[in-house]
Amino acid sequence: MVEYQFLDSSKEGLRIGKIICLIRSYRKHAKEMGAEPTETPMFFLKPTSAVIFSGDSIITPPQVRSLHHEVEVGVVIGTKGKNILKQDALDHVLGYLIALDITARDIQSEAKKNGWPWGIAKGFDTFAPLSRIILKEHIPSPNDIEFSLSVNGSLRQKVNTKELIWSIESIVSSISEIMTLEPGDLILTGTPGGVGVLKKEDRLFARLADRLTLDVTVK
Repeated sequence: MVEYQFLDSSKEGLRIGKIICLIRSYRKHAKEMGAEPTETPMFFLKPTSAVIFSGDSIITPPQVRSLHHEVEVGVVIGTKGKNILKQDALDHVLGYLIALDITARDIQSEAKKNGWPWGIAKGFDTFAPLSRIILKEHIPSPNDIEFSLSVNGSLRQKVNTKELIWSIESIVSSISEIMTLEPGDLILTGTPGGVGVLKKEDRLFARLADRLTLDVTVK
């Protein structure tokens, strides 16, 4: 069982459930990937076996030739819900975190070219580094959070959730129309522009609203 770590040390014991990852949720990233945003949120799933935490290492699989970083804000579900109304969406949220959606870009590109599913490119062990959770009470608005990623001290990605195509409330509501959201489920809300290549020995440092950090290395 894989459990979250909390910024508030009094909280513990929440199992990580489904990891639901949005695609093309920032226009600049959609453009750099040569794609158009969709009318409604689209997503894929990552396995919990991909989860690591700050201080751990991303392991480069031997079959991967092009490893990419994608920094994202995560929304942790605290209360079960199905067909959640937009105005009630934040009532089902426990808190937020900063995460990395590590991607085997060469495998993903080959799959796209052939019309194959590309979940493999996202699902390797260690491909979902997560920070601690900050409870929602400490974030005034999830639709106004600045977050960033630096690699070896050089800024790679920086954006505010204001630039999301859909609000956090809309994302939670839309996903709940497809699948029941349960306590411990994690929604990764997509990455902004600026994704790029990683190599062994790189050090990644992600930050959310000057409250949360995530520090991992590549091996």
